[in-house]
Amino acid sequence: MSIVVTGATGQLGRLVIEELLARVPAEQIVAVVRDKAKAAPLAERGVELRVADYSRPGTLADVFGAGDTVLLISGSEVGQRVPQHTAVIDAAKAAGVARLVYTGVLGGPAAAFKLADEHRATEQAVLDSGLPYTFLRNGWYSENYTAQIPVQLEHGIVGSAGDGRVGSASRADYAAAAAVVLTSDGHDGKAYELSGDHAWTLAEYAAALSEQSGREVAYQDVPADVHRSVLTGAGVPEPLAEILVDVDVSAVRRDLLQGGSGDLRRLIGRPTTPIADSIATALDGEPSGTAR
Repeated sequence: MSIVVTGATGQLGRLVIEELLARVPAEQIVAVVRDKAKAAPLAERGVELRVADYSRPGTLADVFGAGDTVLLISGSEVGQRVPQHTAVIDAAKAAGVARLVYTGVLGGPAAAFKLADEHRATEQAVLDSGLPYTFLRNGWYSENYTAQIPVQLEHGIVGSAGDGRVGSASRADYAAAAAVVLTSDGHDGKAYELSGDHAWTLAEYAAALSEQSGREVAYQDVPADVHRSVLTGAGVPEPLAEILVDVDVSAVRRDLLQGGSGDLRRLIGRPTTPIADSIATALDGEPSGTAR
């Protein structure tokens, strides 16, 4: 029986693997990857590699084993995630895994914005499968914002979130929570609403970035259609621009990403990473999230 992590070389997956290696022997960990060569450093550390692709269900047939605990990290291809995730769920059920852990989105069924649609559908597919499960409903990653700091420093921040608050945390925080759930008992049938300890507005984010960078960064709140035009004018494909604007208008502005349950802090046994720390890490040029 192994702990199996899908999407193991992705931005969240690699951090989960690191957290697991600090908790259990490497031989208990299986990394599911699309590119074995990219994952070679994990194999060198004793992690077993299995090659599969969410989009190719046939490759998933031999990935899981009876009694395994599986972490299904949501795919990154918006619009394709429901069939991809369903393929993983079907393969896990056929193998007789002990538990399926899924990284969804804060709010679960109550997350009424477009980017959450596929997460809600996936949670329902997990429930319909009858598998023992745990839902990790991750809030926003601080890196969603700090990865854009070079652009923010040059052009400022444009959005349509108003004074809505974002309870973000670093990817490393969310990875630590996943590792705790994967390596301990008492999580079956639970849904954790995961978010940072302190929520902030985009204006407050801009002020923190200004203070730390020494450059004036302003947040400009604009109507949704203007926001959409700014994004598409910067080269963002229109379907993605529509989703990003909807996140601001339908989620952030309505405080659906504010969080506040305290689940993340309790799971990891420490405070979550403040947005100011994530900004500092990004400005230092270090990989974001080393401080989810």
